Amino acid sequence: MKDRELTRLLQAHPEEGLEAAMLEYAPLVKGILCRILPQNPCDREECMADVFVALWRNAAKLEAARTPLRPWLAVAARNRAIDCYNALRRRETVTLDDGLAETLGELAEFDRATTEATDLVGALVAAMTPPDRDIFLRKYYLLQSGKEIAAALGMSVESVNTRLSRGRDRLRRELTEKGVYSHA
Repeated sequence: MKDRELTRLLQAHPEEGLEAAMLEYAPLVKGILCRILPQNPCDREECMADVFVALWRNAAKLEAARTPLRPWLAVAARNRAIDCYNALRRRETVTLDDGLAETLGELAEFDRATTEATDLVGALVAAMTPPDRDIFLRKYYLLQSGKEIAAALGMSVESVNTRLSRGRDRLRRELTEKGVYSHA
């Protein structure tokens, strides 16, 4: 089912639309949630439900903007998982490398502060051609390592890292051209 058909179905028949969306995108969302929330399946299920409810609530806006659903759902899943992780961390029920936890928190704050820039980055990544788009989605949304990406795509780790570096440079240039400047 195409994205526009799915957003229309979500608006007209929410139950059918959610079922269709979950059939199409649940593996993607679950993969992202498992990377960030590996400990508790209940937390992941709750986050997954929140992501798909957000999709339903934003269906009209997504259709009007012609936003691709795959990258939007990846970002929504990542952000929801980060929020959940931070809540769990405050309750001290989950342990995770401090560096990663700090980075996740910074990403969440950056995403909230720069929604427009985040949407633009998502659109630029979605517009990349394979395998660059796949590499970026796996690295920054699925949080896979260079080694995991290389194995999944049948490439060398060096090739993956080179494509990531060149892709980041290209994104930086495109964002600068569009008037978005980095904080660094």
